[in-house]
Amino acid sequence: MPTLIEKPTIIEAAGNVPKKIEEFAGRVNSGHTEASIAQMTSPAGWIEPGQRPEFQEITVVLEGSLTVEHENGVIEVNAGQAVVANPGEWVKYSTPKEGGAKYIAVCLPAFSPGTVNRDAE
Repeated sequence: MPTLIEKPTIIEAAGNVPKKIEEFAGRVNSGHTEASIAQMTSPAGWIEPGQRPEFQEITVVLEGSLTVEHENGVIEVNAGQAVVANPGEWVKYSTPKEGGAKYIAVCLPAFSPGTVNRDAE
């Protein structure tokens, strides 16, 4: 029988200013370890530390623009676009533009603070 996920769990976000993370499926809200799905609402000016995660992250931007720095440059991901970061790749996410961004992140396997491998601040 299908399982209804009635509401997401709010997860504390890393970064210089508050960002809202609503986990619908994943380790915290549903106990899933094979994948996590979360909606992010990120204000203008938000930036998080760089990271070298052990999981694949597929990000779909719904509104606004997300900046993804990587070892070879920068990708601007706008509403209606997606970006895929593979395990072991260094990335740094931010929303420097006015209006910030709303986006969905899918992590395979599920996001875990122990496998994100954030840069020391």
